[in-house]
Amino acid sequence: MPRRSSGRSAPRPAPRAAPVRNPPQPVRQAPPPAPAQSGGGGSILGGIGSTIAQGMAFGTGSAMAHRAVDAVMGPRTIQHETVVSEAATAAPAGPMMNADSCGNHSKAFQDCINHYGSDISKCQFYLDMLNECRRGGATV
Repeated sequence: MPRRSSGRSAPRPAPRAAPVRNPPQPVRQAPPPAPAQSGGGGSILGGIGSTIAQGMAFGTGSAMAHRAVDAVMGPRTIQHETVVSEAATAAPAGPMMNADSCGNHSKAFQDCINHYGSDISKCQFYLDMLNECRRGGATV
């Protein structure tokens, strides 16, 4: 048979207090922005001149980089392949054909502009090809 309790229970140890954690640190704020320099600043023409000089330096650097790549990889050549279908040979060649012949160049230039947006320098190649086609120096 199981033992009966006499009604007295063994004293329980006192519950332990939760360990004390470090109090939260105050949030550090960023230092205030530096005051704007006033007086002695550049003029509007100085800012424009600086922008023009920077653009010229960028263009020169880009041209030098193209020359360096061409020296290592060889000059860039573009070959256009024309696929002649039976329908194209049956169609008469007239003045309308010239306007449509630059359509591929025009579409490539427009796609480039839409893709790069404000950076038109990346689309210079397509613009040059379109202008050459419109002058009659290239065919599709």
